[in-house]
Amino acid sequence: MQRFTKREREVLILLIQGYDNPEISRQLIISEHTTKAHISSIYAKIGYSNRVQATLACYFLCTSKPAENQDFIEVFTSMKKESLRSKLVKW
Repeated sequence: MQRFTKREREVLILLIQGYDNPEISRQLIISEHTTKAHISSIYAKIGYSNRVQATLACYFLCTSKPAENQDFIEVFTSMKKESLRSKLVKW
């Protein structure tokens, strides 16, 4: 898996937390077009094409390389199991 840019990591963290594209855009003060471009780049790097797959890929990335992915680990550990499950079902 290719490395993510700083901005892609920020977008991916919000995506994992269940934010939709307009919410991500508002949080990061970027256009929706830019948000979509970052998400497309993330999908291309991980080889998947949707939010559930991206979330699961990040989860497995955290378990395989925890030292390099502390920001993702913090997101997953701060979410309750039920919250994560409900987000996956929502998608």
